[in-house]
Amino acid sequence: MTQSNELLRAGARVFVAGHRGLVGSAVTRRLTDEGYDVLTRTRAELDLRDAERTAAFLAEVRPDAVVLAAAKVGGIMANDTYPVQFLQDNLRIQLSVIAGSHAAGVGRLLFLGSSCIYPKLAPQPIREDSLLTGPLEPTNSAYAIAKIAGIEQVQSYRRQYGASYISAMPTNLYGPGDNFDLETSHVLPALIRRFHEAKAHGRDEVVLWGTGTPRREFLHVDDLAAACELLLRVFDGDGPVNVGCGEDLTIRELAETVRDVVGYPGRIAFDPARPDGTPRKLLDVSRMTSLGWQPKIALRDGIASVYAGWLAEQAQD
Repeated sequence: MTQSNELLRAGARVFVAGHRGLVGSAVTRRLTDEGYDVLTRTRAELDLRDAERTAAFLAEVRPDAVVLAAAKVGGIMANDTYPVQFLQDNLRIQLSVIAGSHAAGVGRLLFLGSSCIYPKLAPQPIREDSLLTGPLEPTNSAYAIAKIAGIEQVQSYRRQYGASYISAMPTNLYGPGDNFDLETSHVLPALIRRFHEAKAHGRDEVVLWGTGTPRREFLHVDDLAAACELLLRVFDGDGPVNVGCGEDLTIRELAETVRDVVGYPGRIAFDPARPDGTPRKLLDVSRMTSLGWQPKIALRDGIASVYAGWLAEQAQD
């Protein structure tokens, strides 16, 4: 592992792939605030699945660094229903952007993956060296395999060409710009919407998937963005770097927290016939915290902020 403040400096030109997404928008805000020259393209302007067009764009603009935050993402139902799209779209995006970046002489690249790359029953908290040591969670294995391929692509460019490319694996994320579509959203925004709608319609009970016993770790996306900026500046090491808060809670505890924030007075019930997913997924974040990073946004405060922001958006529609 190499640490140096010379790897990337404020003022550098950084292309953020996927700048409209939850992660990409947070990274864009952070890099802009820190004085970087951020470059972006919408999907209409540049389909990152198109390797030829992506390579031509990168060759034309020649950024100093690339943050690969673009991905097809979704919750347990979306992953389980559309594995082909989650596998193929993510593989195509990753191959296009990473190969195109190297061909264009991009000096720094940060690939963002997901904690679902780790085995379903990995020892907790999950260390980076748990990768490929056991079977994946079946409901999102297609997405996980695509992300594992991205890590391997980064590692291959490091090994074969000496490229200063790195990977970060965030835990479950939430924040402004999250997806609240009940068909495709992750658990936290889905809970916010479910409780809000139950409150608005006077329902006595909200039924949630699974048993409520799985444990999950949640990180505000602005804390992740701060970690990304730090990694771009000072980190040049092999293998993925976990990014999380180092603490977890049960889905039941999460649901109760969201219910309290929303102000829903009814009951919470669970449907054990529905899948739970991985029983626990807590990351060992010692590699990230050794660089001097710590998350700053408490979970309840972050949920309250996201809920307020979503309400404001609903009021404008």
